[in-house]
Amino acid sequence: MYPIREPHRQGHLPVSDLHRIYWEESGNPQGLPVVFVHGGPGAGASAACRGFFNPEIYRIVLFDQRGCGRSEPYAETAENTTWDLVADMEKLREMLGIGRWLVFGGSWGSTLSLAYAQSHPERVAGLILRGIFLGRQSEIDWLNEAGGASLIYPEQWQHYQNHIAPEKRGALVQAYRELLFSGCRATASAAAKAWADWEAYLVRFEPQPVDGDGEASLAIARIENHYFTHRCWLDNERALLENIDRIRHIPTVIVQGRYDICTPMHSAWALYQAFPEAELRIVQGGHAALEAPLCDALTRAADEFAARADAAEIR
Repeated sequence: MYPIREPHRQGHLPVSDLHRIYWEESGNPQGLPVVFVHGGPGAGASAACRGFFNPEIYRIVLFDQRGCGRSEPYAETAENTTWDLVADMEKLREMLGIGRWLVFGGSWGSTLSLAYAQSHPERVAGLILRGIFLGRQSEIDWLNEAGGASLIYPEQWQHYQNHIAPEKRGALVQAYRELLFSGCRATASAAAKAWADWEAYLVRFEPQPVDGDGEASLAIARIENHYFTHRCWLDNERALLENIDRIRHIPTVIVQGRYDICTPMHSAWALYQAFPEAELRIVQGGHAALEAPLCDALTRAADEFAARADAAEIR
């Protein structure tokens, strides 16, 4: 990866009467614009995310989606939907005076990147997508209900499941929702830590439980559960696949870990079948973008895009 440089501009953009989203710019102020779309939903962006892009070439834009990271208010799910986030990205682009940008998103960030590109194809110069998640019920069930990832990590699954009363274990997303939104901070924090601990095992080859109490996990647990409960506000199971014609002309690279447990290979394959104009690059890795095989493939994709891009056309 490239050296991590500090932002030269940052701030909070009011996007509604309730929400202010954190944003930052680093790299070359006159460079090729790229926006990093983080996962979760609810995870927030970190400084390491700047390292995928050559700071001499790229104008690097990071932002935290509603309710997470440095955005305010923390862990807030009101006025927080996929289409709110799509609108926020447009407000951010307009505020920064960017005509078109490269959109780089992984995991839930791939979902949001696709939704944004299909809503505003004229504003997207290219797509780099990782760990494909299409917001389908089968993908949500794989993650959070019995019979999916639970078959691979049964001991960690037992801890996740045991946080829920036995009579409610047939619908764990809903059962966790009752705890996360119970109105009791201690109950919500404990549930958030159990939720985040389980997810930690799915995203890394060498997983570790989440440290500390549940406060730091509250945003990702509440917002993720909120989105999963509403199936990401997509019209149907194939909504993103059915609208590929809107983005078929956009240069796209899909990077997928063969051994990704969090967002398994079948979703990337489904996207590629609907979108054969894209380039699918399968690497011998898991889910986390900072794992060496994925990190290398993603950085290489950004380098290749910069090498062939017409700077004037993108700006």
